[in-house]
Amino acid sequence: MPFYSVLRSVAATGASIVLCAASMLGQPPARKPGPVIGKATRYINPLPIETSSRDGSPQGVNLGDVTVVKSGDLYYLFGTGGGAWVSKNFLDWKYQAVEVRGGRLPVAPHVVEYNGAFYMSGNDAPLYKAPAILGPYEVLGPWKNEKGEPWTGVSNGKSWKGAFDVDIFIDDDNKPYLYFPGRSTDGIYVAPLDPKDLTRFASAPKHLFGFQSEHVWERWGENNEYLYTAWIEGPWVFKRNGIYYLEYSASGTQWMSYASGVYTSKSPLGPFTYSPRNPLLRQTTGIVTGPGHGCVVKGPDGNWWVFYTLVMSNPPGGRRLGMDPVGFDAQGNMYVRAVTETPQWAPGVVANPVRDGDAGSLPLTVNKMRAMNQRGSASSQRPGHDAAYAVDGTNGAWWEPAEEDKQPSITVDLGSITEFEDPQYFSVDSSRIEFSTGARGGFGPRAAAPSPVTGSPAFRYRIETSKDGKTFDTILDKTNNSVTRYTEFDELPPTVCRYVRLTITDWPHVGVTPLGVLEFTVFGRAVENARR
Repeated sequence: MPFYSVLRSVAATGASIVLCAASMLGQPPARKPGPVIGKATRYINPLPIETSSRDGSPQGVNLGDVTVVKSGDLYYLFGTGGGAWVSKNFLDWKYQAVEVRGGRLPVAPHVVEYNGAFYMSGNDAPLYKAPAILGPYEVLGPWKNEKGEPWTGVSNGKSWKGAFDVDIFIDDDNKPYLYFPGRSTDGIYVAPLDPKDLTRFASAPKHLFGFQSEHVWERWGENNEYLYTAWIEGPWVFKRNGIYYLEYSASGTQWMSYASGVYTSKSPLGPFTYSPRNPLLRQTTGIVTGPGHGCVVKGPDGNWWVFYTLVMSNPPGGRRLGMDPVGFDAQGNMYVRAVTETPQWAPGVVANPVRDGDAGSLPLTVNKMRAMNQRGSASSQRPGHDAAYAVDGTNGAWWEPAEEDKQPSITVDLGSITEFEDPQYFSVDSSRIEFSTGARGGFGPRAAAPSPVTGSPAFRYRIETSKDGKTFDTILDKTNNSVTRYTEFDELPPTVCRYVRLTITDWPHVGVTPLGVLEFTVFGRAVENARR
């Protein structure tokens, strides 16, 4: 090779090395591998919280108006319909009784720590005080206005009295404030509290904002069809980076259009500005509907999380709880990526749960019982409560097996196809079961007190899978389950299959209320066909 050709070859090689090195230096660092399904922890909505009963009856199931308070390294969840649930990780909530002397745990309970003591109030309740977060709480006194008179108000020309959806916020300078709604469309007020006597307003309440009909999502009705009617409620205030965020709820807690919004301010007394990203939470179809009246707290992972009430269509006005991560944009506007109803990574699994929280598992069972060429089946069903309702993707209808069916089962063909397609298989990795509470816990006439509970104190079941619909293998065995939850979420060993079978082996027999399955959802992903 001529000498000048060798030089050109060496020069070209050196240039390639330099360009390659420059290219490598300019690339962003490789992202760490993400969490693995089956190894990393996940959560799902509605939250699978254990009951407050120990006999299997649905006490502490229809929870709402949730307040979450951190004390020490524990989080305490209070809500209408129960006592307190305690957790370190937002996943495992254990019921704890709350002792209230001379009164009762109020509706929409709110708890706050101030100067080493704990204070609690709620709807139509006085202010209670306790040395510990679980009590014993004793009546500190009735609420009084700035003149020392009983607390009353007027909304839309009609008078009212007493506390409703109260929120006590303690600012960084240790000054206490009471946020509360009027009634109907009146909106949200704030009153500074006397630091020496939290039952008394330090000055007259200040009106912050009311219902605005142009905020369509605030309007009353299932479809927000009322022009001038609304119910503004559930204030919750927290502070981040010098900004006061005031979360509130609207439309009305009986509607699946129930939703949450937010106002912000530079001062606890306002003025407050309506967020351009409202509504914060809203969802009217599916499993998780009507997300309202809740709270925003910093979680064990250091990120902000919103807890909320969700409104069910069965029973009408029935309620459960949900949670999702909260984000803030460059302007400080608060937002939630989605109101979720599929498995999400638990707090601490990913650094940015707003961006990366979805675990990617899809619902695989929805409406498969009535799909074309479906080969699924059920052991029995009562008239009007078909097995197909257990997989219809809503909680408005439910499956009731026959009374004589002692171990009811439902088999779902995940891969039903037309005659023109190859078989489809799926890798299943988790499941959610929602059991019906009967007529308890919703709006309308109350059910009679239940008879003593017989049978198991918990729902017991197993899940099996099959590729051919003939040979089934057990992948989850909870036939000895002893923890009562009316929502069950289970991680399944990732398994390739076409068929999934749920068999319920025992359950709490509450009076004459029959067993009901609101929803059975299996999650996972499709498996690629090797021939393609």
